[in-house]
Amino acid sequence: MRLERLSFRAVWSLAVVTAFSCAASHAATEDDAAILYRERCANCHDGGPVRAPDRTSMKLLAPDRVRAALTSGSMVQQARGLAPRELDLLVAYLSGPIAQTIEAASTPPQCKAAPPALDGAFTRPRWNGWGNGIEQRRFQPAEMSRLSVAEVPHLKLKWAFGFPGVFRAYGQPAVLGGMLFVGSAASKVYALDAKSGCIYWEFSPKAPVRTAISVGRGSRGFSVYFGDQRANAYAVDATTGQQIWTQRVDDHAAAVITGAPVLDEGVLYVPVASSEEAITMNSASTCCTFRGSVVALDAPSGEVLWKAYSITALPAPTRQNDAGVQMFGPAGASIWSSPTIDRSRKLVYATTGNSYADAVTDGSNAFIAFRLDTGERAWVHQATEGDAYTMACNLSAAGQGNCPQANGPDVDFGNSAILVNLPGGHRALIAGQKSGVVHALDPDRGGALIWRTAVGVGGKLGGVQWGSAADEQHVYVAVSDVRIAPVAPDTPGGQRTPFGVNLRVDPDAGGGLLALKLATGEVAWKTPHPGCKAVPGCSPAQSAAVTAIPGVVFSGGLDGHLRAYAADNGHIVWDVDTKRPYTTVNGVPAQGGSLDGPGAVVVDGMLYVNSGYAIFGGAPGNVLLAFSVDGK
Repeated sequence: MRLERLSFRAVWSLAVVTAFSCAASHAATEDDAAILYRERCANCHDGGPVRAPDRTSMKLLAPDRVRAALTSGSMVQQARGLAPRELDLLVAYLSGPIAQTIEAASTPPQCKAAPPALDGAFTRPRWNGWGNGIEQRRFQPAEMSRLSVAEVPHLKLKWAFGFPGVFRAYGQPAVLGGMLFVGSAASKVYALDAKSGCIYWEFSPKAPVRTAISVGRGSRGFSVYFGDQRANAYAVDATTGQQIWTQRVDDHAAAVITGAPVLDEGVLYVPVASSEEAITMNSASTCCTFRGSVVALDAPSGEVLWKAYSITALPAPTRQNDAGVQMFGPAGASIWSSPTIDRSRKLVYATTGNSYADAVTDGSNAFIAFRLDTGERAWVHQATEGDAYTMACNLSAAGQGNCPQANGPDVDFGNSAILVNLPGGHRALIAGQKSGVVHALDPDRGGALIWRTAVGVGGKLGGVQWGSAADEQHVYVAVSDVRIAPVAPDTPGGQRTPFGVNLRVDPDAGGGLLALKLATGEVAWKTPHPGCKAVPGCSPAQSAAVTAIPGVVFSGGLDGHLRAYAADNGHIVWDVDTKRPYTTVNGVPAQGGSLDGPGAVVVDGMLYVNSGYAIFGGAPGNVLLAFSVDGK
């Protein structure tokens, strides 16, 4: 592995492998636990790779979350062999007093008034699901945003809500009828008052909830729909927080739901992805058998109506890896993002991730159209062929261990396709790719290419990450393009890795927002990131999903800043640094961090955004922020 080609994902992969490799020790005291941490974990968590949270961040974790990671979560392989006493000591050492404080404050005062009636809520200001509509445009019209161009520069913090027991905030809120619904990495879903942040109810799913929330009429009035990190889909009563049903949509042990389920005409369309790509770093694990899918559920009952896979062929034995473990393929093509509904064509569109195996498939790195009634594949447009990659490729050469021979560039789609209207009655389906290319297809001609525009260099965490926004003239695209490189040990901003090399995030590489003309893909304007050289380790990458209202576009970045851009020329009209401590309405100590994954939500004169995503680079945090004009 050449150091000059290391990506954020490569560094994080190494961090995952070594982060909790504290097994086979005989610690008996807290001092021994500290020594164990320093010898086996500190390389990553004390100023090591940019992807590994430091101890201050980990102290935001409640003890049960640390224990779950070690016993049944992402660190179970690395922690194997710990004696019960060792596990207790390590959990106590990593969670510490800050987490205890957070736990004590995790039951805040409830709202004094009952939840509002939601009848007629769909005629009032709202933001529903990931893209604020089945077309996934991430655009909020004036009558729903109630925030003018002139008011945007006067946005100030009104309230902050701290997520207890976690060090990342990665759910995107939905707002309907004055209620705000948001998921948490601590396996909670909250219903808050949108104006004050007080809690109406909280619900405990079986696993963390990373998806945005979709709201609609269900069997008992209004229901909220979401998925968790164990591939469970849920329907919960929007007024009471009582579970209506839950449905496991995939039996694969690595299956997860990250994209928001989309509700349309009584059917819930659930995208399925997986963590198998990361599990492959353990060469003793079998690779690879997961296939991405869309599952259609009957919204009132949760019954499975159909399931359609991104890869049509079943995985079959291929070769044995270096550890003698049987390999399988084809596999992969996770669907990370929320599907798009085309009622006129009666199709549901999904964009897919990379392949996990060398076996040939046309379903990876692709747009796929499935029929709404049966799930039958209508057409597929593959953007990049042969992109077979797993995170084992960061530890092994191509064809060794669980790394496919192709060792592809990993330039999958992580964002939803946007369905837009063009002049002359034509339409387009638009999505950006991690390759740094934005694609526009014709949904009325079987996915034929209309235009393709390069907006960035691309890479494993480059190009377009989590999504764009579109109004009637432009699609607004944020660029990531993170770059890191080896540096001398005394270089400012350098971070030491477990293998004794210092790396630094390039503060000049990546970032920027572009407006592309819908019909042609021509660049209307481009605004580079303002830069963050003065902040050690800062990346200008703009990875978070973009949000637009009439005249203004919002884009967040790994530097923790949320910026508003004039839609006609790209000038920055508002800039707020969210990376700081907050006093919260629920009494939970909270810290802002990087903006990544979900974007801003604008409803009824207010803007909501989660700060502290920090899964693939950036600064951790655990806060939901609500802004209003002059903070009123």
